[in-house]
Formats: sequence, structure tokens, C-alpha cells
Amino acid sequence: MIAYLLKSGACLLVFYLFYALFLEKENMHVYKRVYLLVTIAVSFIIPFITFTNYVEVVEQIAPTILNQNPVAIPVIDEVESVSFMPMLLWGIYGLGALLFSLKFFKNINEIIVKVKKNPKEKYGNTTSVLLTEDIVPHTFFNFIFLNKNKYRALQIPKEVLLHEQAHAYQKHSLDVLLIELVQVIFWFNPIVYLLKQSIKLNHEFLADLAVLNNGANTKIYQQT
Repeated sequence: MIAYLLKSGACLLVFYLFYALFLEKENMHVYKRVYLLVTIAVSFIIPFITFTNYVEVVEQIAPTILNQNPVAIPVIDEVESVSFMPMLLWGIYGLGALLFSLKFFKNINEIIVKVKKNPKEKYGNTTSVLLTEDIVPHTFFNFIFLNKNKYRALQIPKEVLLHEQAHAYQKHSLDVLLIELVQVIFWFNPIVYLLKQSIKLNHEFLADLAVLNNGANTKIYQQT
């Protein structure tokens, strides 16, 4: 299992380096999204691939030596040595995975509670969840979380709402859930955090592109 984790981590490193060097600055955000997601899947699969090399063994007949005087072979008691290092490493890994799992389910639970306990307004395929906190608008699947007072006072720019709707329509939350689960397993690998940041940043570019394609003024949208 440790070998598998190390091999998967090495695959993530290679694919991410390629992305950072050759793809990150390119203006092809849809393909970049696909590449980042495929990177995760392939990094899980590659360590399972094995190559078998068959070698023909030539049988050799060893000469028989007759010994009329048998020699007594001393018997040495084996001393069994126990290494606690693997147990320590697994303990540390298990503790980290447990903490990240608890954090993951805590965040999911907080989102569910917010959706259930706050007023909601449906608009098309999305639902605005109106909160009393002064929050930055954000999206989880088809739920868009907004400040209630600003929303009802029409103080949230139309471009911001279009941006959040683009996140919902393009199902960016699925990508986030996937990378969060990968983080639970590979919490010790710094490449996972860089990959997570790249995925979220690419989501922002995709949402921005959707707003601009909807007719928004580029300069005004940048200021917004």
C-alpha cells in the first residue's frame, strides 16, 4: 500500500509539472479542466499496471559429491527483530486521513445546514440561499450562497450572479468534491494542494469566460 501511495504521488508530480510548464498559461480552459481531472484518474490507475518479462531458465546438473564423514552443522537460534517504523508511519498516515475526513464531512454538513435553515429563492435551475452573514458569493452544485440584505437590495452586480450561475451550470462542484477526496487520501503530498488550487483557478477562468460570452463589458467586469 505504501508503494502504491508513493507511485501515485510520483505520477501526480509528473503530470502536474507538465501542466505547470506547458498548459497553465494557455487560453484553453475547457481542455485544461479535462487534463486536470484525467491526471487524477490516471495517477490512480498507472501503479496497478505491471509488465511481465519471461526469462528461460536452463537446467543445470550439479555434480554429486560423496562424503563419507558427515560434518555436524551447528544450529543457530534465529532472533526475530521487530521494526516499529512501519507501524509508526501507518499511524501517522491514518491520523492525517482521519482528520481530513472529519474536516471534509464537517464542511459538507455545514453546507447542508445552511441550505435547510435559510430562506431560498429559485431562479431557473439554480437556487439562491440567502444568508445573514456578509459573505462573498459562492456556489455548491445548484445552490448559490448570497448575503440576504445585499441580494434583496439589488446590490449584487448582475455579472457576479452570472459568474456563480456558470459555476453551477458547469458542475464545478463535482471537480471540487473529487479533489477534496483525493486530498483525504494523499494529504501528505504537496502536489495535491497545488493541483487543487489549479482546478479552482481554472474554474474561475471558465466562469469568467461564460460571463463575457453572455455579453458583459470586459472592462466593467474586471472592475467588478
